[in-house]
Amino acid sequence: MKLSSIKEWADKNLQGDRVIWAVVFALSLISILVVYSSIGTLAYKRSSSPESILIKHTFMVFLGLAAMWFAHKIDYRYYSKLSRLALWVSVPLLIYTFTNGTTINDAARWITLPIINTSFQPSDFASLALIINLASMLSKKQQNIDDIKESLIPMLIWCGVICGLIALTNLSTAMLLFATCMLVMFIGRVPVKYLAMLVLVGLLAGAVALKFGVRGETAKNRIMSFVNGTELPFQAKHGMIAVATGGIFGKGPGNSEQRNILPHPYSDFIYAILIEEYGLVGGAVVLILYLVLLHRGMKAAYNSERAFGGLLSAGLAFDLVCQAMVNMGVVVGLGPITGQPLPLISMGGTAMVFTGLSVGIILSVSRGEQEENWGQEKPADKEQRIKEKNLDAKAA
Repeated sequence: MKLSSIKEWADKNLQGDRVIWAVVFALSLISILVVYSSIGTLAYKRSSSPESILIKHTFMVFLGLAAMWFAHKIDYRYYSKLSRLALWVSVPLLIYTFTNGTTINDAARWITLPIINTSFQPSDFASLALIINLASMLSKKQQNIDDIKESLIPMLIWCGVICGLIALTNLSTAMLLFATCMLVMFIGRVPVKYLAMLVLVGLLAGAVALKFGVRGETAKNRIMSFVNGTELPFQAKHGMIAVATGGIFGKGPGNSEQRNILPHPYSDFIYAILIEEYGLVGGAVVLILYLVLLHRGMKAAYNSERAFGGLLSAGLAFDLVCQAMVNMGVVVGLGPITGQPLPLISMGGTAMVFTGLSVGIILSVSRGEQEENWGQEKPADKEQRIKEKNLDAKAA
């Protein structure tokens, strides 16, 4: 196949910000390589071959890419109409997860879908719905953003309810989502005095989650252990050993030693395995890729002529990259253990799909700003159509 043919195919099918496409493809390739190195113990526990697990993971990676492609082909303004319905659906799902959730890796954050027998994490769905809906509400209320009753109260209620319900089973995800909501509202010109009210709502929701949540005691113990500087937890200790022994260029692909010791080297601590095998150079490359993703997401927000597109792109990009920074920070000892996976790299199921949807929506925003009159006939196309119509008339 000629390079011109490949370029023509890419121009037609991979629209939007090309840098974001390149970053996602690079992170997906890294994911397949590092997951393959880190699933030996998991394969042993499941009495299956590493190759079978790798095939399933690769399938999920491509499924996430397909979700990204599908999402980027849709006008991002349509997501505003779906977000409120998605929020109402997410509330009973989160409640069901709290009361009857499936426990995986010592945490009851999942719902097992019947028939296909796949675990589904409702917090991923709810987070995406809340960010989209918050961006939509802010864009519609820009003219009366100071109106507490009409503008602020509905936003505070949704942020408090969704973040509070997520915190009952997943405190770290709720905190990241809450920080994203703060950023989106700040960009959306919400006065600082009203942001203070959001902080109060967040503190109340967090207190309730710590009191009644299924992981409240675990979260408090991890935070206190980190703050007091006492004995490092088992995962953190061996994660730091992996980082320290990786050196500058690493031990090479497949040569990790800590992958057989760390409890979840293919998810929570995959960044430690990556550094051990590819060194600080590999770790820095991954960090830079995430920073580039954040920059391009914020650039799409800056270039957007519509408030909704800008707020949506900024919120999704910040949420995605902030999760990555928390994961990498935990591995290198900059924070307490959270259980957050590394987006686009950690082995996962439906999380790969929701991450793909988030990136696809960012691409949809960038694509919409690159194309004149989104969803309408372009002037050049209209002119060509008129010319063809006139020629057909003359020929007749």
